[in-house]
Amino acid sequence: PQERADAQYRMLQKEENRDAINRDFFKQRDELEAKLDLALANNKKRTTKERIELYKTAGKEVISGLIPVLEDFKRALNPETGKFDDADGINLIYNKLLETLKGQGLVEIQTNIGEDFDSEKHEAISQIPAQKKGDKGKIIDIIESGYSLGDKIIKFPKVVVAQ
Repeated sequence: PQERADAQYRMLQKEENRDAINRDFFKQRDELEAKLDLALANNKKRTTKERIELYKTAGKEVISGLIPVLEDFKRALNPETGKFDDADGINLIYNKLLETLKGQGLVEIQTNIGEDFDSEKHEAISQIPAQKKGDKGKIIDIIESGYSLGDKIIKFPKVVVAQ
């Protein structure tokens, strides 16, 4: 009887120890989860703030490069007539703008009349009947140039396609 009571007592103590260990484990786990949640929330706030700041300043370099071109346009504008009188000056400004944009990585997409239309590289704005059978699916007019920035097309060339 005494041995049985001792065994039950030891068993009860083991259960209490196991329960205490489990409570301690779960308490530590909950504390770690709370710390992790806080760290994740702080990281999300920080990266969101950094992303917003990046978006705000991403165009700064481009805009800063375009300001001198804008000032050149102002100087070329005749204040009395409100028109541009000097064609050579406008050409110089155009070239300055083009070089500024090229310096930022802008590349004009080469598109030629007579080449095959490719929907991955061109935007068809119109289709007209082909005059010759061999012209079907070919570009017959280029309305606007296209441009890429790095490897990404940011403006597709607008073309007319023979149907």
